[in-house]
Parts: sequence; C-alpha cells; structure tokens
Amino acid sequence: MKALIYLIFSVVLIAVSCTGRLPKEKAEILYFGGTILTMEDTAPQAEAVVLKNGKILFAGTKTEADRYTDDKTKIINLEGRVLLPGFIDVHGHFTSRAGMMQAIDLFPEPYGTVNSIEDLQNTIRKYLKDHSVPANQPVIGNGYDDAIMTEHRHPTRDELDAISKTNPIIVIHTSGHASVANTAMLKLLGISESSKDPEGGHYGRNKKTGKLNGKLEENASFSALLSLTEKMSKQTGNAQAQAMENLRESQDEWLSYGQTTICDGRTMGESVALLEKAASEHLFKADVVYFPDYEYFKKDLPAFKPKYMKYNNHLKLGGFKFSDDGSPQGKTAWLTQPYLVPPEGRSSDYKGFPIFTDQVLYDDLKTLFQNNITAQLHVNGDAAIDQALQVIGKLKEENIYRPELRATLIHVQNSRPDHIQKIKNIGVIPSYFSTHVYLWGDWHYSSVFGPERASFISPANSALQAGIIFTMHHDAPVTPPDLITAMYSAVNRKTRSGRILGPNERITPLQALKAITINAAYQLQEEERKGSIKKGKLADFVILDQNPLTIDPEQIRNIKVLETIKEGVSVYRRK
Repeated sequence: MKALIYLIFSVVLIAVSCTGRLPKEKAEILYFGGTILTMEDTAPQAEAVVLKNGKILFAGTKTEADRYTDDKTKIINLEGRVLLPGFIDVHGHFTSRAGMMQAIDLFPEPYGTVNSIEDLQNTIRKYLKDHSVPANQPVIGNGYDDAIMTEHRHPTRDELDAISKTNPIIVIHTSGHASVANTAMLKLLGISESSKDPEGGHYGRNKKTGKLNGKLEENASFSALLSLTEKMSKQTGNAQAQAMENLRESQDEWLSYGQTTICDGRTMGESVALLEKAASEHLFKADVVYFPDYEYFKKDLPAFKPKYMKYNNHLKLGGFKFSDDGSPQGKTAWLTQPYLVPPEGRSSDYKGFPIFTDQVLYDDLKTLFQNNITAQLHVNGDAAIDQALQVIGKLKEENIYRPELRATLIHVQNSRPDHIQKIKNIGVIPSYFSTHVYLWGDWHYSSVFGPERASFISPANSALQAGIIFTMHHDAPVTPPDLITAMYSAVNRKTRSGRILGPNERITPLQALKAITINAAYQLQEEERKGSIKKGKLADFVILDQNPLTIDPEQIRNIKVLETIKEGVSVYRRK
C-alpha cells in the first residue's frame, strides 16, 4: 500500500512539475513541416518555430514547439518548403528604383530585351507611339548596357536625335553612373558646347570635332537627372501622388525577392522628404534604412542626427553615403592601372577618376565619426579603395574612427589581395556586388580589367579566410533587387559565357546565405533583432521552394521566393 501511495504521489509531483514548466506565453503562429534554416551556428536547423506579437517565441523541436500552442494558435505546415530569415538589403537604391518606374525599360538579357543600339532606338520609338507622347515631352529610358549590347559602346547624341529631334530624351546606363542625352535634352538642361565639366563629372565629346556627343558621366549625369526631375515635377500636378504610388510598387518588388529590410543607399534631393512622408502615412510593410548623400545634405547634419539608428514607422536613418568613384563596367571607376580597353575618346593610360580629394573625404568622415555616425563608401576601383582605407586608417590612428561604427566599403570590385589585411586591421566591412561575376565577368575579363584583375573582383573567400565579416548586395536598380542571383554568383563564380572567374574566391551556399542575413543585420547594426531565427528576434522570414544548401549549386538561380513574412505578417505570396 505504501508503495502504491508513493507511486501516485510521485506521478502527481511529476505532473505538477511538468505543468509548471509549460510556457506562459502561447503562440499565435507555429511553422513546421519543412526545412527551417536558422543561420545560428549552435542550432543551424529547427523543426518548428513559434511566433507571438511579431517576434520569435521559440525555435527548436516540434515536440517543444507544440507546448506553446493552444486552440487559438494558427498551425502552418510548410509542406517541405524552406523557411529562413528574411533577406536583408544592405545596399540598393529604393527611391531611385521608384523614380524609374515610369522610365522606358532598356535592360538587356537576362532581365530585358535591349541587346543593341538598334533595339534601344526601336524600344523608345515604340514607347513614343504607343503612349502618344506629346512632341516636346521629356522621355527617360533606363538600363542600357554597353557591356552586353552587340556594339559594346554607348549610344550617341546623334543616335538619340534619330529617334526624335523634338522630344528631350535621356537614357541612363545600367550602372547609374552615366547617361546619354539628345540635342533637345541638352538644351532643356542648359548644357552647351561651352559648358565646362563639373567637379567629379565629365561631358563626353567627339574625339574628332570636340563637340558634345551626349554622354554625361558621374556628377555631370547626377546633376542633369536632378535638374530634370525638378523640372518634370513642376510640370506634373499629381507628382507627389505618383511618387508615393511608385514607392509602393518599388516596395512590392523588393518584397517579391524575399527582402524584409530595404536599403536606400544614396538618398538624394526630395527623396528624404518622400520617405518621411511615406513613413508617416504607414506605407512601409518592410523596414527601410536610408543613407542620404553626405555632400548633398551635409549642412543638414544637425537635423538628421536625432533620427540616427531609430526606427519610426519602419523608417531608419542608417548613416550617410559617399560616392568616391564610378562604375567599372561603365569605365568610370578610379583605378591605379589603366583600363584594359579604354572607353571611346580616352587615351590608353586612362584610369578613371576620383570624386573627392583626400582632404574633402577626410574632413567629411571626421565630422561624421566624431558624431558617432557611420558611413557607406562607394569604392569600385582599387585607387578609390586605397583612398578610403588611407583616410579611415588615419582617422582610426587619431582615435576618431572606431570599428564599432561599422563603416562599410560598398562594391569593392577592383580589390587587390593587399587590401584584405588592411580592411581587417582598420575594422571596416566590405559589401560585395557579387552579381558582377555573372553579369559582367566576361566584360571585366576581356575589356575592363583583364584576366588577372578580373579574377579577384568581389573576393569573398579571401575576406572569409581572413576572418572578415562581409555582406553582399544587388545595387538595384542596377539589377533587380535580386539577392538570389548574387548568392548564385558568389557560390559558382561563373560568367554568362561559362568561364569560372577566380575559382579560389568561391564560397559555400551557407556562407552566401549568411552574407545576406545575419552578416547583413550586423552591418546595419541590427544583429540583436534580425538576421537569424532565434528567440526574441523579429519574425522576419522568407519561404523558398528549394533548399540552397542541398540543391546543385548551378541551380541556385532558379530558386523561387514563395512568400515573404515581416514580423509574422505575410507581405508577399507568389501567385
């Protein structure tokens, strides 16, 4: 009898003890039934994840997860699909993409169909006809790419004049660092034969005649586009309403690519006010991190400072942007050695050009770092990388730059092996535009850098071996906001012709995934709340149709985003 009583008492004690250990909080949603990749080294996969109030309550075994449920919990079976942290965009151009929503699409393959200058002309002619564009209305095209078009050169002013002599026409290079205008557009913008190159910019001229050929590079192009935008805004009564709608469409595009955090990597002109208005109207489903152009907004630093690293209706000031040079595929990046094939009108010793003097960059970064504000520095050519490292290195020696600020080198395309240790010693983060290998690798190999330099673009594995935290980005609208292709490119290092460009710089699919999740969260100083599936972090997820870690790496580009979830709410679902 005593034994029976003891047994009953023990069972009761165990039951009471277990009941006491039941979680007090109950889940609103439970995901299970597929592969859950956490990006956490200690527990890289989970059987289930449970959510409440937009955050992760638990990630682990299905048995443990069930203890968080009650009759109100929504149970979602992944049915074999793959759930992982939402992708984080650390460098795109959100407002630029929105501003290009009405532009004529001039992208070549694989994202478009304009593969020659004749294609470009016919595409614009068709647009003018189909939209019954008035004879004097300005027209903008975006995305032409001389690296891929059959002529391997930029269109000319005369070739755009052949489309229309009355419509002001400007076409923007895929890099965003150059454009070409016809005669009517040059007149509208007040650019004449006597116009002198702006600082950090260049007006292209015919090598034989010395006359403008319509090409605008760097600050010449940026200034022209800002001026044109202002003129067109004044002519359009519903400009702000259209801008807001464009922003919605742009956000939907990012969400369709699985990104729950969106970056505006060089906010210019009226775009800061546009973002703030959109936030105040609760337009944003994703988090938006913006980096105003410092040279444009430096006088407004005191007004920006209170907003730094603080979300307000999903909008956060993440630092400031510096564009230190141009584009390698557009041949305006600043190199220490000449381009393999100089662009038309340039001599054989042409190396591109800088945007800032050392002193200007030093003074500006010193001001920011003294205010404990970080920066993104666009550096494509090795000379621009040298300048950034030299300036930030000097500021570190002076105890003004601290690695905790996490200043970031954006693109770092024409990197050299000696840069790797310097990057580590100074304590900056390289963010690689890895898609270059796939889209422009052949162009870099045969025209821009040559085989040796081209093989070291986006050197992710060298950074990894040195113990450097690195990220990857898509630079949209240079490409669509497509981080899956960036991952494919970093893993395979295969160009469009099938050449393996720098095989030693290949990384694993897991390493590539970390670059766009947990490492990306670290770059934006949000690793405590984003980037992995862990208790207490935001329930920001993407659901894929295939597992990047187990499929043939050659098939990574074919992975599809099925759903994007922001703080537990589905914000995109593939139809």
